[in-house]
Amino acid sequence: MIRELDIHLPLRKAGKTEACRKAAAQKLAISPKRIQGMRLLKESIDARRRPICKQLRYLVAVDEALPAAEELVCHYPPVPAEARRVIIVGSGPGGLFAALRCLELGLKPIILERGKDVSARRFDLQPINCQGYVVEDSNYCFGEGGAGTFSDGKLFTRATKRGPVMEIYKTFVAHGAAPEIMTDAHPHIGSNKLPNIIRAMRHSILNAGGEVHFGARVNGLLKSADGKKLCGVRTADGRAWEGNAVILATGHSARDVYRMLHAEGVQLERKPFAVGVRIEHPQALIDAAQYHLRPGEVRPQELPAARYTLATKIRERGVHSFCMCPGGFIVPAATENDEVVVNGMSLSRRNSPFANSGFVVTVEPEDTDLYLPEHGMLSGIAYQKALEIATSQAGGGMQKAPAQRVLDFLAGRVSDTLPRTSYHPGITAWDLNALLPESVCTRMREGLQFFNRKLRGFAGEDALLIGCETRTSSPVRIPRDAATLQHPQLAGLFPCGEGAGYAGGIVSAALDGRRCAEAVLAAVTC
Repeated sequence: MIRELDIHLPLRKAGKTEACRKAAAQKLAISPKRIQGMRLLKESIDARRRPICKQLRYLVAVDEALPAAEELVCHYPPVPAEARRVIIVGSGPGGLFAALRCLELGLKPIILERGKDVSARRFDLQPINCQGYVVEDSNYCFGEGGAGTFSDGKLFTRATKRGPVMEIYKTFVAHGAAPEIMTDAHPHIGSNKLPNIIRAMRHSILNAGGEVHFGARVNGLLKSADGKKLCGVRTADGRAWEGNAVILATGHSARDVYRMLHAEGVQLERKPFAVGVRIEHPQALIDAAQYHLRPGEVRPQELPAARYTLATKIRERGVHSFCMCPGGFIVPAATENDEVVVNGMSLSRRNSPFANSGFVVTVEPEDTDLYLPEHGMLSGIAYQKALEIATSQAGGGMQKAPAQRVLDFLAGRVSDTLPRTSYHPGITAWDLNALLPESVCTRMREGLQFFNRKLRGFAGEDALLIGCETRTSSPVRIPRDAATLQHPQLAGLFPCGEGAGYAGGIVSAALDGRRCAEAVLAAVTC
């Protein structure tokens, strides 16, 4: 008999093989000797119980051997000589997984990435962190691996209906990720480990005959004579790249690409996004609230740094946490030198003394109508940009960010003192009520008080707000046909991932990349 089985065990027993075997046998009402093998399928923390438990799902073999586990290898078939060429713009998760799927389908992927390879990209983070200078084509948003490379590597997703989530996890493991991401209920990789995994994916693409080109910023389209089909793209260095299809997976911060499409007459749409701040707490405060620790009690080492997800709706606008980074850091995510944007990241061990999260409010397209006459469908980008410039000016330059204690934000006063922070470029005391739109601030104030009732200390004296978080998602959607995934106006253009408005994280973007590759195959072979 082979069956799946859920068991609960206290933390001190959950990691011990014999304890798990005995618990499984007890639940099955059999002798432990009859269990010939167990394989962990999923684990999660259950902090509602006392003592805190782990909920474990095992594949259990009774009276017979457990089937061998699947061997995960990163081997892709060589590109056939006659393979159709697929131009993929961007090497984030959407672009990389599109390329890997192309290889599996017998297509030749050619990735064009505006930034640098992941190794060189690391060196370009030093100027923005230490000198306040943005390398505009190589930063936390642009470069191999995309924005997710230096943003914790969270893989948890609710997009299970969009495609085979486990295949995404398996691909990461085959390229060097820890196998635990396939069993953890809230998996993450960590910004220190993702670069090697991304590099291994590139090697898989190259070894199979695909191409990856860095410093290749796309600034034009190659169209058919009648203007109805996309035949390739141009890059800023003057090169033309022809292909049978173009997968556009540029991420949510490639504003020049949106402007290029707009100038080329390609149809775009406005969509909702969100803006706000990063909220930072001592990690110990979040641990105490989430694990119900007694005053002075330290989080047991068997427990990971605690996380949270908070969401509500206030006067028809969502107010929610975003990209929560337990044991993490706040980082500067600007892509131009006249702006300040903040984001979060954490390393695999999540051992920073700080916890941070985006704390944001939904912005609907009509909220950006002020910019509509001049910017048209790019009004949301203009809204973001204006806020980012104002944030830079409030911080005082050099990527310093305006900041305020939560209690002072609620009281409408500038903070006399600011606590320690993980944000390396530095912070400047400022009243964020005077920086963010009032429609955002009023909802933030109500949201803080509401969330404080759910998570003790969320709006307390140790909470710090740092502005501004503006790149939660793209304010622009590039439309596509629901069946073919091609742009309805321009055949051969396959909008993909976060930048096109069809994903909201690493896994959903990767799934969308796979779908686009499959749609390309259907289009070029019909």
